[in-house]
Amino acid sequence: MIRVLLVDDQELIRRGLRTLLSLEEDLLVVGEARDGAEGLQAARQVQPDVALIDARMPVRDGIALIADLRAELPQLACVLLTTFEDDDYVYGALRAGARGLLLKDASPERIVSALRQVAGGEIVLSHWAAATLARDVRQGRLQGPLAPPTASPEALTAREHEVAALVGQGASNQEIAVRLHLTEGTVKNHVSAALRKLGLRDRTQLALHMTGGSGTP
Repeated sequence: MIRVLLVDDQELIRRGLRTLLSLEEDLLVVGEARDGAEGLQAARQVQPDVALIDARMPVRDGIALIADLRAELPQLACVLLTTFEDDDYVYGALRAGARGLLLKDASPERIVSALRQVAGGEIVLSHWAAATLARDVRQGRLQGPLAPPTASPEALTAREHEVAALVGQGASNQEIAVRLHLTEGTVKNHVSAALRKLGLRDRTQLALHMTGGSGTP
């Protein structure tokens, strides 16, 4: 029996995952947590074999939690779940010690299979994450052990830059979504990623930054 810990700040996601895993004879959900701090405490208490962890959570994010768990419970296999494709998550998760990285829109079969694989000592990556690593190996952009593809914290992906530029033009998330043929949720995720990478607090600072104004706190 593979003992699984679920860590996600959305109750609906946790409930869905619990229901999914309850259908499998060899998988047992032994605990749940709403953020990284609770996740660390829960892992200490229930001693799971695998932890399925959301990338973005309050208090302590998924990558930080994985680093903590690997330091305290090195036998624990961690899988990071993310809602959007961000190269930082690939390198951050693997450097922290994750054995898996999946998108939240992965099929139920893929998630179940990944849990079994990482419990058995394998590494499981989404097609996007594997393609990111392959691309940077081909281009010779990996410097040192799993270094990020660029040393600049201001390096946005092409899509993030496109979204940020439209924010600088005063476009709303809805307007950006229509123009780029994206969902509003995806636009929001790209805006959040741009804020994090640029070290900015809010949308106003992002707009100023993209128009050449002062975006520093």
